Amino acid sequence: MKILNELLNDIAILETHGNIDAGVSSISLDSRAILPHSLFVALVGNVTDGHNFIDEVIEKGAKTIVYEKDIGEFRGGITYIKVADSHEAVGLLASNFYGNPSQKMKLVGITGTSGKTTTATLLHQLFRDLGYKAGLIGTVVNKINDFSEEAHRTTPDAVTLNELLARMVDEGCEYCFMEVSSHSVSEKRISGLHFVGGIFTNLSLDHLDYHKTLDSYADAKKEFFDMIPMAGFAIANIDDERGEYMLSTTKAHTYTLSLKKKANFNERFESRLIGEFNAYNLLGIYAVAVLLGQEKAKVIEIIKNLEAVPGRFQYYKSDNGVIGIVDYAHKPDALENVLKTANDMKGNGKLIVVVGCGGDRDKSKRPIMAKIGYDMSDILVLTSDNPRTEKPADILEDMRKGIDGLPTDSKVYIIPDRREAIAKACLSAVQGDIILIAGKGHETYQEVNGVQTHFDDLEELHKYLK
Repeated sequence: MKILNELLNDIAILETHGNIDAGVSSISLDSRAILPHSLFVALVGNVTDGHNFIDEVIEKGAKTIVYEKDIGEFRGGITYIKVADSHEAVGLLASNFYGNPSQKMKLVGITGTSGKTTTATLLHQLFRDLGYKAGLIGTVVNKINDFSEEAHRTTPDAVTLNELLARMVDEGCEYCFMEVSSHSVSEKRISGLHFVGGIFTNLSLDHLDYHKTLDSYADAKKEFFDMIPMAGFAIANIDDERGEYMLSTTKAHTYTLSLKKKANFNERFESRLIGEFNAYNLLGIYAVAVLLGQEKAKVIEIIKNLEAVPGRFQYYKSDNGVIGIVDYAHKPDALENVLKTANDMKGNGKLIVVVGCGGDRDKSKRPIMAKIGYDMSDILVLTSDNPRTEKPADILEDMRKGIDGLPTDSKVYIIPDRREAIAKACLSAVQGDIILIAGKGHETYQEVNGVQTHFDDLEELHKYLK
């Protein structure tokens, strides 16, 4: 049990009602997860408003309510804390409740449209190989040293995040590498965290269903760097046109990386990983490690043996000489990057590409992705990704608009069933061909109308190539 008054440090409080020395057993954002003496934070969300559940959580045992909107009458025996911003407050409350774990390790954030998962995961792998205890917070998994648990979103809510960081501290982690999504910055999920550094990978068309404009999307990324303290470091890829903008107002020490320009970091080293996109990822990993005080020669030696992240340009060669590749590319720039690398590999063979777009997400990228797939493949199969609540036919029609020549073009197939689409690609391939299955990568499910069923692109690729 914690004392409420001790959890209120740095929070912009507008008014209080009740006993601020009350005991707090837990912090909750979810009315379904209330325990006796819980502190409930009422958040205004995109779908629901936590203020509507205040009476319910009190009935379930909550004794402290943190809120930002007028709520009417106050009940006896309940402490009410009105704040300027509930989203900002919950990060600070959670950090204080769990003993400010981000201040007890070196926390590094990775942000950008593409490359976050690879960069964070390989940094964790690198520091484990260097002999350190380290944590990972990412899209695919969260790790505490070598223990893994499935991740449910790129950046968790503030309470989950601080609880996870506290477990890392308890297990002796000295470092944590964390993917920082634009959503998490805009929704202040990282409020109250202390970062020693951050890195910007790149920025391209994505999440416009949420941010509305590319400038707003970029500003959310930039806001993360403005959070980094003066003693920290901020690294940006300046081959991206937004790279220097990311560093323009940060208080931290600034550093640049580039494959094409003069920069603080543009080293060369050997790696098992292929593709220009991985060259950028590895250069970023090297820069972070050096700025964290690691010996350059030792870092370069370990980079040689770093292994690909599951679902990120994951490939194998079948017995009949066909190369199959699975990649998470679900954004235009990511698809273009992996297709460029696949074309560089193919020699005299064909490049057969299977690609879809997710439902209930930014629709503007659908025709763009289809056009990229069309221009950079020999055979293109358009199919479903995770349709969610949309009709696959509607998503495919949006994609189809990006391609001239349909429906008569014999190079393009439209097959809504993803399993059938992968089978078609495999049956079209002969020795020397490359099949690229894009969009789902590490995911082992397909979501249709709110229901997830098992589906693994790599499994399907193996099955049909055999």
